Amino acid sequence: MEPMQTKNKLEAVGFDFGTTNSSVALLNEGSEVQLASFPSFGTEVQSFRSVLYLEQYRTGDGARRTHALTGPTAIERYLQAEEKGRLIQSLKSHLSSRSLTGTEVFGRRYKLEDLIARMLGDLRKHAAKQFEKPIHYAMVGRPVRFVGSETPEDDDFAVSRLREAFTAAGFERVDFELEPVAAACAYEATLDHDELILIGDFGGGTSDFSLLHVGPGVRRRGRTPQDLLGNSGVGLAGDAFDARIVRKLVSPALGSNSEARSLNKLLPAVPAWIYANLERWHYLSFLRTNNVREILKSARIRALEPEKIQALITLIEEDLGYQLHQAVQKVKFELSRNESAEFHFREGSPADPSIDLRIPVTRREFESWIENDLHAIEDSIDKLLTNSGIHPRAVDRVFLTGGSSFVPAVRRIFETRFGGDRIRSGNEFTSVAHGLALRAAEALSQSS
Repeated sequence: MEPMQTKNKLEAVGFDFGTTNSSVALLNEGSEVQLASFPSFGTEVQSFRSVLYLEQYRTGDGARRTHALTGPTAIERYLQAEEKGRLIQSLKSHLSSRSLTGTEVFGRRYKLEDLIARMLGDLRKHAAKQFEKPIHYAMVGRPVRFVGSETPEDDDFAVSRLREAFTAAGFERVDFELEPVAAACAYEATLDHDELILIGDFGGGTSDFSLLHVGPGVRRRGRTPQDLLGNSGVGLAGDAFDARIVRKLVSPALGSNSEARSLNKLLPAVPAWIYANLERWHYLSFLRTNNVREILKSARIRALEPEKIQALITLIEEDLGYQLHQAVQKVKFELSRNESAEFHFREGSPADPSIDLRIPVTRREFESWIENDLHAIEDSIDKLLTNSGIHPRAVDRVFLTGGSSFVPAVRRIFETRFGGDRIRSGNEFTSVAHGLALRAAEALSQSS
């Protein structure tokens, strides 16, 4: 790509815009990678939640205005607000959809690209302030296969929309790199010899895999297209695992399998679509309607297990979706370390909690719930090896990054094919951004 004619110096910045979390990295003059940090609930974190919150307020003259917040600040405001605005997340997962062009909020139509640009703009401004450098350029990560993509043309369409969003956010130049290749660059920085590696990058919405040659020799001679032997990906990852836990573990405790009497018959107490809204935490606020209230009030009266329906009512009325999914992620993490764990979700005062769920769960149960997802990941890896003509024994190292790479059942997929001694792990949230900053320096050097 030809550099733009601009008086601005372009810094080597990597942007990992993720389905669930985003991060930004800069390669500074000392050839060190700096990661931007963001305030979150009283602490500093290096991952920025990819969420946007829109709320309305009245000006002094009575006119209504819309205020937008992003990242951790958006979540904090959403949780504090008595009258909820519109919380939007997982925007990246819609980029390949030609039918989803945008959404209407408070009577105004917003393009998907403009919503994403609002997040990217805040990320850019925050990083520029922290790095004390203007940011006009970004090496942007992209998945091998976008969520919902069925053809290469769908992926190209998604990239074009993402480019438009970055341009709208004020970037003068944008280059793209596959996310697993960026993760490979982060791993490559630790090597003193060349290797053939397989990268597994597990995000919130996608799992991506690439086979490529890396190492100091590759950097010295310059990368070529032949260094990337192949790639593959599937449109599922951490969010899908969380949804399975909600569906199989949490929803039954809230009455999804409960029955109610109706005209001397036993029928499901609550419609299934209500429980489907529990699988994404911000969808819970959509259930706070009079229609749902009446459905659940009637269900509680007729249900054989009214206490479970009451717990569901409390969850919805107190809008506890975020807290529920924090508990889901916690038990998923504990099952990565132990053979069994207890899902515990408690809200309210210690003496009189409004809701208190304690449910034992085993790792074996969890693995049975995600069995189909694991098969999809296995098939993607085997397809990559077959299409590349590479035998597993020829792979020197397997580098895994992303939160779901620590799920034992996921790691076993790689251990079975490559052996545990060849597996390495990277920072679960920032390896891609780190590698993108390194790739940005290479791209700027080549074009200067």
